[in-house]
Amino acid sequence: MDTIHIRGGRRLKGRIPVSGAKNAALPLMTASLLTDEPLTLTNMPRLADVRTLGRLLDVLGADMSLDEGADADVMTLHAKDIRSTTAPYEIVSKIRASFWVLGPLLARCHEAKVSLPGGCAIGARPVDLYIKGLQKMGAGIDLVDGYVHASAPGGLKGAVIRSPIVSVGATHTLMMAATLADGLTVLENAAREPEIVDVANCLVAMGAKIEGIGTSTLRIEGVERLHGATHRVISDRIEAGTYAIAAAMTGGEIVLEGAIGETFEAALSVLRAAGAEVESEQGAVRVARNGARLQATDVVTQVFPGFPTDLQAQFMALMTVAEGESEITETIFENRFMHVQELARFGADISLHGDKALVRGVEKLKGAPVMASDLRASAALIIAGLAAEGETIVNRVYHLDRGFERIEAKLSACGAEIWREKATQ
Repeated sequence: MDTIHIRGGRRLKGRIPVSGAKNAALPLMTASLLTDEPLTLTNMPRLADVRTLGRLLDVLGADMSLDEGADADVMTLHAKDIRSTTAPYEIVSKIRASFWVLGPLLARCHEAKVSLPGGCAIGARPVDLYIKGLQKMGAGIDLVDGYVHASAPGGLKGAVIRSPIVSVGATHTLMMAATLADGLTVLENAAREPEIVDVANCLVAMGAKIEGIGTSTLRIEGVERLHGATHRVISDRIEAGTYAIAAAMTGGEIVLEGAIGETFEAALSVLRAAGAEVESEQGAVRVARNGARLQATDVVTQVFPGFPTDLQAQFMALMTVAEGESEITETIFENRFMHVQELARFGADISLHGDKALVRGVEKLKGAPVMASDLRASAALIIAGLAAEGETIVNRVYHLDRGFERIEAKLSACGAEIWREKATQ
């Protein structure tokens, strides 16, 4: 298994191009199942999760081609004929987003058999919201041997669906399903994340009728069919936020090319409060720290537009060397503090109290061998290693490859001493 090695203590300075958003690219890929015409996605990130989902779409009947240009990666998906409506456990168990094929398959083919999902072990994340929403649209659903069996022989019907909690996955699934349903579907308490907006805009380009994009109420008037389109994937706000935190952690200055400041303003606001300099420029965000010690700052994770849970681990790494005590409250996932014990290996002082982590800043961290528990925890360990004295070795980096494109190359270009060692066979 590959490992990433870091010799810490170097200030970062340079420019980092922000890749397309993983959390938009994956549902956009599943949207290709809604039409028999080609869907072309530009600015696609090169990630393990993208490859895994591509294998699933191939099984279902979508032909995929890649055109890797100098400035962007272009993917074309063409599901002219659906060969299978079964999404097998062997693939779905590796990546949670693959469960989202349920909505498009049911909408277009009126049936689907999809394994219950896998992904990072950061909480239960039940799929009951997806199932109840589709049932309201007329689908018959049974759970058999770990699979969701869904059918709607006469097609899905429009419905008013109010979610008791905000769910990105349920919003993606029900929004896509509603595009081909008969009549009007209203999604109340829908997620408003930039990735939801991006997918909705792509669906509109494909011929869908969606009102209220960017709000908590989506109105989708079903159409008979969708057509192909070309769509550029929005830049990854979580990747941008991760590198912004890395700049604040190490000092120096990083310009995040392609970053959209308003998509992660909550994180940038917290960085300003901690003492970093943040400026949004035309098509970029600049983050700098002049060497003064950071100030402890409290954070509560929330749904958009609040502080994203996907940056909680990275921010905790930053607070380990801040002056004072910071309180980090995790409200989205109940099991997303597994990185705490690994940060402690650097010498961090963190105590857990239910859904809260109390971080007492220390003067410095020391490099250590650590093990990643999930995707975002991997990034937190990288950030800690960049600032720690001595060498850090990060194990289980396959998590990192699921969501960060060429992270070693991007950080090395800004002065970090970081490299990957391939596993010996």
